[in-house]
Amino acid sequence: MSSAHLARGAQPELSEFEFGLIIAEHAFNRWIVRCMAAAGAKGMTPMEVLVIHHIVHRARPKKLADICFVLNVEDTHIVNYALKKLVSLGWVTSSRIGKEAVYEATTEGVALCERYRSVREQCLTDGVERERVSGASLSDTASILRALSGLYDQASRAAASL
Repeated sequence: MSSAHLARGAQPELSEFEFGLIIAEHAFNRWIVRCMAAAGAKGMTPMEVLVIHHIVHRARPKKLADICFVLNVEDTHIVNYALKKLVSLGWVTSSRIGKEAVYEATTEGVALCERYRSVREQCLTDGVERERVSGASLSDTASILRALSGLYDQASRAAASL
């Protein structure tokens, strides 16, 4: 357990889970930045990597609010800053639909994400297979993480009202 003082009481395993989540978050952020650098885009932040991947996803225009919602980011200015950088680099374009700005990936942005996919295949998926992590167990873990994310969001709203 990472925090014995938190493990006293109900659900001591939650402290162990939270420590694992902290370690995984840092490893994942380091990974996506380095994978993107290997794909040819050095100096990106984890948020910028996440935003461009989401914009490329399904090749549809995305609004700032929708990007924030999907990525579960409360501070829209963080995503907005990432969008401005991605536009300035030529990987994303901005246009208007009515009063709202929408963002789409450029051909170069799509190609960058494809190179990222290739680096990911080369560096990560073999290790996952070597560890015998099945697709089913990854899906189950993702489902649990989504459920816990909802519980943490609900608990944060409750804590804000205390």
